[in-house]
Amino acid sequence: MTTEKTKFMIETTDVDLFYGAKQALKKVSLSIKENQVTALIGPSGCGKSTFLRTLNRMNDLIPNVKTTGSIQISNEEINQAKVDLVGLRKRVGMVFQQPNPFPFSIYDNVAYGPRMHGVTNRKELDAIVERSLRQAALWDEVSDRLDKPATGMSGGQQQRLCIARVLAVKPEVILMDEPTSALDPISTAKVEDLILELKKDYTIVIVTHNMQQASRISDETAFFLNGEIIEFADTNTIFTNPTKQKTEDYISGRFG
Repeated sequence: MTTEKTKFMIETTDVDLFYGAKQALKKVSLSIKENQVTALIGPSGCGKSTFLRTLNRMNDLIPNVKTTGSIQISNEEINQAKVDLVGLRKRVGMVFQQPNPFPFSIYDNVAYGPRMHGVTNRKELDAIVERSLRQAALWDEVSDRLDKPATGMSGGQQQRLCIARVLAVKPEVILMDEPTSALDPISTAKVEDLILELKKDYTIVIVTHNMQQASRISDETAFFLNGEIIEFADTNTIFTNPTKQKTEDYISGRFG
């Protein structure tokens, strides 16, 4: 009997990152499975958000940043000068900590990415907007006010709109940097339910400070400390039977 080879969507090998002379990531090697939620946890300043941003080259926007090592997405090396960053960020979408809708209508927020990538047909845009809002579990709440400003939505709705905006360009990977930290518990639960639904079609990497959230929604968890991965395993193991003392100390609240 042959076992099917595990499909890794993202593989990083010996990734180092420097902000000027300060090293923020040290030899980070991680294999992230397709159609799973992978959580990155650790205390503030440990490198987890920095690592997340290496996956769509967002750190390139910061002066004096140098990233070395291999970062592969779908077996394609993205950490090289010739990579088309616009194309990369279409494939690897990002949702930030604070909802950041554009100062447009709800419709135009979702249609923005497809238009940027050349979709002009109104019928096609209508279909993309509806599909994306449905995927983001938002259609029923906003379908009668698509022409209204997105800034008039609640915080939780704005964050789901930002997820819909990412979905509109059909990414392979969705990066989420503490996507619920600014939301109330009800909105947080809606976003968590949405993440569990979306992993059927997307690979999701989420940075979270919330241990309960990581244990609820992720399949695997990486614990970062001082720019290094201390431990990476399935989430249940990390939270119930970690192999490293530092992981246990962090999970049990002894530091961080």
